Amino acid sequence: MSLTAPAPSALDPQRRRRADRARQVADVLRRQVLHGLVSDGALPSESDLAVDFGVSRNTVREALDLLRDEGLVDRVPGVGTRVTCGKYLHGLDHLRGLAETLSGAGRVRNEVRVSGLVPAPGPVARRLDLQPGDPVVYLERRRLADDVPLSLDLTYVVRDLGEHLLGEDLAGRDVFALLESISGRSLGEAEVTLEAVVADAHSAAILEVAPRSPLLMLERLTHLDDGRPVDLEFIRFRGDRITMRGTVRRASPKEATA
Repeated sequence: MSLTAPAPSALDPQRRRRADRARQVADVLRRQVLHGLVSDGALPSESDLAVDFGVSRNTVREALDLLRDEGLVDRVPGVGTRVTCGKYLHGLDHLRGLAETLSGAGRVRNEVRVSGLVPAPGPVARRLDLQPGDPVVYLERRRLADDVPLSLDLTYVVRDLGEHLLGEDLAGRDVFALLESISGRSLGEAEVTLEAVVADAHSAAILEVAPRSPLLMLERLTHLDDGRPVDLEFIRFRGDRITMRGTVRRASPKEATA
């Protein structure tokens, strides 16, 4: 007996179409779950969803199975489908610390694992306009929301500001607010990169997930309002606990070619 999977063209076209529709339904329902748009935490019945989306109940079942596999809902025969674990929304529109972003969404606290002066690795030094080996303050923190691990933050801060951070309440206050207080300036802009990574053994243990679980990696270089780069962060978020959201606009033809 051959164990080779059939080529995509050999799959049942009807099955493929239903799977496609199930993903479409799941994508719409996922937003309702994540944004708290589900009344009383219970999704409508399979029959109501089938009518609403204009699909079969089998398609709805497959869509709900996808959300269950993501840990967002629980399906109980005779009871229905209920939201089990919403995600926290992290806005990308404004430059905010995590506690500021999640204000009102749960209790956020920090566990400071490492803090102190270290020589800046070459790539870090160049991002912060320093010389390789110049001292920088390094912080490693685990963020928890309602006592469940949310992120692992690795942060490099320029020395003249970072040394003042070491005497502050890093467990209870956001670094961004402290940097503005210490520098006497506002933060300006940040360069942000967002990508998917897998959890290495160390990160997995800290975030309490299985090794090679999917994580969201946010790399952020933050500047003061005078343009000086002062804070370089590498933040690993649990993919099952956070969703990124932002509003963008399309550049005008003139802006696009500038």
